[in-house]
Amino acid sequence: MGQSILANRRTHSRFVRMRARVAWAILQTARASLPALIKPPESSMQKRLFHVIAAAVVASVWLPSYAQSGYPSKPIRMVVPYAPGGGSDIVARIIGQKMSESLGQTVVVDNRPGAAGMLGAELAASAPADGYTLLLADSSYTINASYYKQKRYDAQKSFVPVSLIADTPYILVVHPSVAAANLKDFIALAKAQPGKINVGSAGNGSGSHLTGALFMLKAGVSLNHIPYKGSGPSTADVVAGQIQSTFATAPGAVPFIKAGRLKALVAASPKRSATLPDVPTFVELGLKDIVVTNWYGVVAPAGTPQSVVQKLANEIARVIALSDVRERLAGAALDPMTPGAEVFAQLIDAELKRWAQVIRDANISTE
Repeated sequence: MGQSILANRRTHSRFVRMRARVAWAILQTARASLPALIKPPESSMQKRLFHVIAAAVVASVWLPSYAQSGYPSKPIRMVVPYAPGGGSDIVARIIGQKMSESLGQTVVVDNRPGAAGMLGAELAASAPADGYTLLLADSSYTINASYYKQKRYDAQKSFVPVSLIADTPYILVVHPSVAAANLKDFIALAKAQPGKINVGSAGNGSGSHLTGALFMLKAGVSLNHIPYKGSGPSTADVVAGQIQSTFATAPGAVPFIKAGRLKALVAASPKRSATLPDVPTFVELGLKDIVVTNWYGVVAPAGTPQSVVQKLANEIARVIALSDVRERLAGAALDPMTPGAEVFAQLIDAELKRWAQVIRDANISTE
């Protein structure tokens, strides 16, 4: 092990010396050719300007390559724009742990909840584009583009896609005390008490909010929307009996469903989940327009070097392929998605168009 480290250091030292020699050769060429193009530097101001230009040439040749060759050389921050306990948090920790092991640097999960993921996204967008700050994005990333009028970032211009990870259905869950054994009972209860039954969400403009709004539109019911700073707190309040229902992401809800602390009435997936085979879908029950899954993926600030983006994409693809990771994802009702930046970019484009249309069709008021 020690010999391997020593060999790597020697190789890196030779690389640095080679880059320095190249930079020095360029500097000498600049010194020889510059007087032929312009007047030789006579004043002290001209001399300082010459050396500033020469230093910039050296830096452009040596520093970027040196900086990227050792990536990552310090911990990587993965911003999760929601509170702990929800689907995004669970996915980030599953993936981050395995990335830390192979990259040799810790992937730190940084929970920054608020405004349906907007606060965390704004924080990540303003970070240096060096690969040391990433954002764990989900479907709200594309919903917010149409839902919020005032934003400090652009979903397509402020970030570059790195890789998709997985997706999962939204599940309508209720507290065990709610007198509804199935979706039919819940709709009847809601119609008998218009606006009286609370439905939590991960925040205004979140995927769970829009799924709930779509449900109310298609089922002809009125529920009282209670926004939270993430699906984790929303689900926790249903478990505690503080609110009656929520459209939860499966990763955060499955443990409570299996423990009997939540009742799962219906899933918004196109087909039944292998993790929850007894939970029917809206499609099965006649509400075919309610098919909403929450996807998870990693994006980086725009301008992040392509070599860094590709290294991260390759690492995420490797992690997703690990058998123990796939088992953990499946146990949380998460389905692995095709990794890579190109597929992710296509999904973002399609989702931006889809949610803009849903918001218009459902007449959802925006902020």
